[in-house]
Amino acid sequence: MDGLLRFIYMVLDFYIWLLIATAVMSWLLAFDVVNIRNRAIRAIWDSLMALTEPVLMPIRQRLPRTGGLDLAPIVVIFGIYFIQMVILPALARAF
Repeated sequence: MDGLLRFIYMVLDFYIWLLIATAVMSWLLAFDVVNIRNRAIRAIWDSLMALTEPVLMPIRQRLPRTGGLDLAPIVVIFGIYFIQMVILPALARAF
């Protein structure tokens, strides 16, 4: 069971990095630092969106509008930290 919990912890850590990469990529696209017409950039962007949007979209729908500031990644990261700090250690103690 300990190995499974460590694996879940690592997957959640990786997902946090995906969220950060998506946020950075969106800033780079917004400020025209990178060009979305580039095939490699488009492939990276599409992959990041496919991995993060299913989690972020329901949260965006429930959060109030804040103009150009997207708070959904912050909410997801706090949720992941809650799972890592509270739920996974409780499961480890239970088993």
